Amino acid sequence: MSKHLKIGVLSLSFLIVLLVVLGGLGVHAASNNNDGAYRQLGVYSEVLSRIRTEYVEEPNFSAVTGGALHGLLDSLDANSSYLNPEEYKFYKSHQNDGRANIGATISRRFGYAAVVSVLPGGPADKAGIQTGDIIEAIEGKSTHELSLAAVEEQLAGKQGSNIEFSVVRPGKAEPQKIKVTRDTVVIPGTTDKIMEDGIADIQPVTLTKGKAQEVAGKIREEQKKGAKKLILDLRNVSEGDAAEAAAVANLFLNHGTITYLQGQKYPKQTLVAEPQKAITNLPLVVLVNRGTAGPGEIVAAAILDNNRGDLVGDKTFGSGSVQKVIDIPDGSALILSVAKYYTPSGKAIEDNAVTPNVIVASNIDDLIPDDEDGEAAPAPQEKPKQPKDDDQLRRAVEVLKARS
Repeated sequence: MSKHLKIGVLSLSFLIVLLVVLGGLGVHAASNNNDGAYRQLGVYSEVLSRIRTEYVEEPNFSAVTGGALHGLLDSLDANSSYLNPEEYKFYKSHQNDGRANIGATISRRFGYAAVVSVLPGGPADKAGIQTGDIIEAIEGKSTHELSLAAVEEQLAGKQGSNIEFSVVRPGKAEPQKIKVTRDTVVIPGTTDKIMEDGIADIQPVTLTKGKAQEVAGKIREEQKKGAKKLILDLRNVSEGDAAEAAAVANLFLNHGTITYLQGQKYPKQTLVAEPQKAITNLPLVVLVNRGTAGPGEIVAAAILDNNRGDLVGDKTFGSGSVQKVIDIPDGSALILSVAKYYTPSGKAIEDNAVTPNVIVASNIDDLIPDDEDGEAAPAPQEKPKQPKDDDQLRRAVEVLKARS
């Protein structure tokens, strides 16, 4: 292929992606905005021309194009991705195939894959992976070069197979090597317990299908036992879907907006609390932390914005959007965010996260495993030490005690 043809292909790729992105994001048709977009294409054309005529050697245009497209999508949000033809073929062939996984929710932070939360008792948990870990590399390949979709594809695999991560975490000078054995992930049931002064603590772990019914059952059980106040512990709750989150929020709300979903070309959809589905009016505190994301954030924001209860803990992760897969003629694809979930007060969860009205930081230092040289990670069966004190839970109890 001639240099001129390569430049043409690359320029066309940029044009296609830009037009798709601009259309997907619902950019207004006003002439001034279009003029701005075409001016940017002129900048790209000038840059490509300079690369062709003045770079020290002939570039690998395929790599340049792929890198540029990855960067373009990555700059939009954590969930938008570009998949080259090979990646997209693999993506389609392994959807819903029931492969084993590591039991962790992954997003992107600081340009790398990041652990949002870890499922208790799952493979990642057993190996010592923690909420907040930055996955610098997977099997030696930097996650800075991988889209979120590509990262998630790598995490799944044959049951019993191993995958090695290079993990960066607070307080450690060097990345740690951690090996995780993939396995079938079993979602734990909702737990509950009675604490002092008739306070019931309910923790659903995930908000996957059926969890609203589980939470409802626990609430009824605790009320029969004499519970007078409730704690809903949504710390590290990030798995699930919006419908189940809305159903959980509705258990506590007999009116008001729970959340709404909207994009510039996506019709607004509002989820409203139905009075007949509310089952309790007991005083309520919701616990959240940096591992609370997606469906957990929908519940937390609904309770806070409707003045149904207090929110105690850390600012949440910030995740809540809907993606659409768009095929590109060369066999590649875009995974593009087309709508976001909003709090009842009108804030995009993806952009703002949810801030508690009672801030209590996590015991992050107590969660870091002991290792003298900063290189050794926990053995696969070794668990990281637990916090000495649960300050967030203690504060939640204090808040409830102060309420009549």
